Amino acid sequence: MDLRLERLRPLVDSPRPHKGWIRAIRDALGMSARELAGRIGVSQQTVSELERNELRDTIKLETLRRTADALDCDLVYALVPRTSLDEAVKRQARKKAAMHLGPIAHHSLLENQALSETDTAAQLDDLADQFMDRRGLWSDVDQPR
Repeated sequence: MDLRLERLRPLVDSPRPHKGWIRAIRDALGMSARELAGRIGVSQQTVSELERNELRDTIKLETLRRTADALDCDLVYALVPRTSLDEAVKRQARKKAAMHLGPIAHHSLLENQALSETDTAAQLDDLADQFMDRRGLWSDVDQPR
């Protein structure tokens, strides 16, 4: 999945046109709001509302798809992770492992039995590896397994 998503990464930095995609494509085609309305089967006022809703990020995906069809466009919809999915899972597993080991490390420190940094890191890595292969990795609350 990471390989597929990596090809989309350059699109993340491409800003939406300041009047929105619907208006930009419509203008580039020389299509009036009335003409687009006729192609979609709505009023001209509704086209203006669609364009405003796109700018507000409140347009429905279904509506955007119908509008794209009327503009002879394909709607490309994707969620592009900010890091690789593999890295996100590893980071969450380490976070959860640290949450579980924190009280143990504190208790050991109070009893003057603290582990070395190397041993602590190894213990953290081992527990993180165990969490990566289990359900509940993304829950913030410690659930019994």
